[in-house]
Amino acid sequence: MNVETTIQLQTSAENSTDQRGCRFCGEGLEHVVVDLGMSPLCQSQVEREDLNKHEVFYPLRAYVCDKCWLVQVHEHVAGEEIFSHYAYFSSYSDSWLAHAATYVDMITERLQLGENSHVAEVASNDGYLLQNFVAKGIPCLGIEPAANVAQVAIDKGIPVDVSFFGVETATRIVAEGKKADLLIANNCLAHVPDLNDFVGGMKVLLAAGGVVNVEYPHLLNIIEQNQFDTIYQEHYCYHSLFTLEQVFAHHGMRIFDVEEIPTHGGSLRIYVSHDNDDAKPVTDAVHQIRKREIDQGLTQLSTFDAFAERVKQTKWNLVEFLISAQREGKRVVGYGAPGKGNTMLNYCGIREDLIDFTVDRNPYKQNSFLVGSRIPVHAPEMIDEFMPDYVLIMPWNLRDEIVDQLKHIRDWGGQFVVAIPELEII
Repeated sequence: MNVETTIQLQTSAENSTDQRGCRFCGEGLEHVVVDLGMSPLCQSQVEREDLNKHEVFYPLRAYVCDKCWLVQVHEHVAGEEIFSHYAYFSSYSDSWLAHAATYVDMITERLQLGENSHVAEVASNDGYLLQNFVAKGIPCLGIEPAANVAQVAIDKGIPVDVSFFGVETATRIVAEGKKADLLIANNCLAHVPDLNDFVGGMKVLLAAGGVVNVEYPHLLNIIEQNQFDTIYQEHYCYHSLFTLEQVFAHHGMRIFDVEEIPTHGGSLRIYVSHDNDDAKPVTDAVHQIRKREIDQGLTQLSTFDAFAERVKQTKWNLVEFLISAQREGKRVVGYGAPGKGNTMLNYCGIREDLIDFTVDRNPYKQNSFLVGSRIPVHAPEMIDEFMPDYVLIMPWNLRDEIVDQLKHIRDWGGQFVVAIPELEII
């Protein structure tokens, strides 16, 4: 497959604000992958003083482009409005901190990074990852649009450029004398409304001979594992290797290696170089995963139709379980207040009559209410006071970590429940 000649972009696509056009190639979007109804912004929250105020709900409908096969939602709210102040802090997950530390050890050795290298991370959040490079004495820079989150990293001694990333920001940073030997963009590519501007910025910032690492939830797993709750307004795109090869090729870069990693329900970590970097030949792993995506239907509309049917079944199963539990006098609470949980609750029409409350380790979310459902959010200690019969784990990608944290609920007969990929009582 010659990725560089796979697709001819429409010249107007990169600057178009027409929501009917694909974010990458500009082709008209006609095929709905799944319709999740109306939903508020899932990474926000409702404060107590705002309980009697209205919330804005937006159509939550995913489309697939039948030219480049990018899955995407329409942009109803600008990224600046969503991400300038953000409620997600990476450091509240122990397993995520461990994942970041392991990655830094690995990539430092693989690329032989040292005091003369420079690392940049887009969407650096609260410094959960870059703090490991700082500890190794490797110069780094975070680029983070959410000022409240960036300040946490700055307080750790991590330099952060508080801005949205794209060609303009990358050009400014390069003019200040910085280029990246390693450019990291983990779990943020989905949050990018202007995909071409973002990847174009990577091309500008990447040093000659440098490497871009991007981790992202693999579209193949989203479809096969029924992970529909990862679809929400703040996630504009859902990526396959097949499509991203086309995106990077258009911007003068090449995916030369890829790894499958377990995070977020099954992700890919891609390695990208300038397309003229002959020192980095394309590995067999790239060819194999691309072939698997094609063989398993990511370039066939029927695959997405079958996914939509599984999503409906998941809704029915979860609602039936919760209603049965209430009729039996059982008490059900949630664990976590993630964006994916809000998608699931609002799509299923679940409110406080079916789940008494949820808990979250992030104090920024405690003593507030979930968007749409208005389910209250407490500190985790509330579970011990309430002693529920069931704990519904909403960040199912962290199920093992959460089950271990709360294993003592079994002392009173409590059980864990997950709804994805299918309803399971643990």
